[in-house]
Amino acid sequence: MIRQEIIKLIQKATGESPEKIRVAYPEGEGFGDYTTNIALQLEVAGPGFINFFLAKGYLQKQVGIILKEKESFGELKIGRGQKVNVEFISANPTGPLTLGNGRGGFCGDVLTNVLNAAGYQAKREYYINDTGEQIKKLGHSVIGDAEAVYQGRYIEELKKKIKGNNPEKIGQSAAKIILQEMIKPTIKKMKIKFDVWFSEKTLYQKKEVDRILDVLKKKKLSYGKEGALWFKSTQFGDDKDRVLIKAGGEETYLASDIAYLKNKFVRGFQKLIFFWGADHYGYVARILAAAEALGYKKEQIDIIVMQLVRLIRDGKEVRMSKRTGTYVTLDELIDEVGLDVARCFFLTRSADTHLNFDLALAKTQSEKNPVYYIQYAHARICSILRKVKMSKARPRTDLLEHPAELKLIRQLMRLPEIVEDTSQDFQIQRLPQYAVDLATVFHQFYRDCHVISEDKNLSQARLSLVLAAKIVLKNTLSLMGISAPEKM
Repeated sequence: MIRQEIIKLIQKATGESPEKIRVAYPEGEGFGDYTTNIALQLEVAGPGFINFFLAKGYLQKQVGIILKEKESFGELKIGRGQKVNVEFISANPTGPLTLGNGRGGFCGDVLTNVLNAAGYQAKREYYINDTGEQIKKLGHSVIGDAEAVYQGRYIEELKKKIKGNNPEKIGQSAAKIILQEMIKPTIKKMKIKFDVWFSEKTLYQKKEVDRILDVLKKKKLSYGKEGALWFKSTQFGDDKDRVLIKAGGEETYLASDIAYLKNKFVRGFQKLIFFWGADHYGYVARILAAAEALGYKKEQIDIIVMQLVRLIRDGKEVRMSKRTGTYVTLDELIDEVGLDVARCFFLTRSADTHLNFDLALAKTQSEKNPVYYIQYAHARICSILRKVKMSKARPRTDLLEHPAELKLIRQLMRLPEIVEDTSQDFQIQRLPQYAVDLATVFHQFYRDCHVISEDKNLSQARLSLVLAAKIVLKNTLSLMGISAPEKM
């Protein structure tokens, strides 16, 4: 990538380490194709930026590179085959998937796509919380006793299927039904394919929880107090020590979570990425502490906490509660707006910000709707290519000199860097924004440049640019898991 070449040149000229050199896109077109603030970091230079301009011939050659690489354009090798575990959704099997599950689900799925495109070996994993307190609460809800916490039509249906008065056994049976008949069908509708469905219960069956408790004991990282067993998590940055086994003898979720953490590393993963809901923010420090206690580096773990989703209907927020049974399920949302729209809308905001899902906007077929706008650009490109046959002769890309043509080429060239940046900082919203920007630049090109003209060589050159735009836009949509319609 040209950005890496610029960084190497700056390093050679200044002696600065690559980590300290930031090369970015300038705010305005008049400031070049790339810019760096390295001058601000050098004592011998005055304040200011150094701007880089790419030669016209270099830009023109990029069209041929894109046409040659096709579906692989944008793929990199920076991951060097490193094994990465991406765990997301992992909702308790106590009810249908929520909009929050959908946000984390689509983001986790797309990040896995990006990591694989960047050269990592990334796997999708779903952790099934099929034991513990939540399962008992589900059982009580199906029984309908005083300890019931979950409500909704699905609970009433479960009551018809499961009989008995043992909360734990009924909860286990109900959880299996919910997983098979509600959660997995929704995930299939989301077009997410998990590589691993991991059962929490197996950690107990295979004595992995017992072994991890022994490890912590031998390391003198656990102690007894008030009848409970505690983990010395404060030694590793947590604000207080955490309970592993309650006074009543029941293990906490932390005990199995530490065993699960160890299990992932034993399976050969070098990096772990978790997508968690907003209510799990306070859990981050104890998991990082557990990793360090087991001898792993905190840098091997990234935890992305997804903020809340607010559903907006007719300008008003739809109030929802899973426990009272008043909510819109992810299934219902996808049925109402479509999978592509749901995916794109959930990807448009940074994980650390709240997301307002406006149903009216989601159903609008206009440039205000990012999905429609992006897909319409792809359909327009396909329409152009259907009308005219491209010559088998090598196109004269050196004829592409119009500012709108060169601007489009610059935008197409960005995809590999979008993949690189997103694989490093996990800012997934960069992808839909890039797709919107690419669609905008293509529409400008189509407005300013007649693709078909009396000059056959120029027409073929522009057709090759149109085809390159199709390849890059389709590759971007593919990374997002969104379809690329050829007609609309």
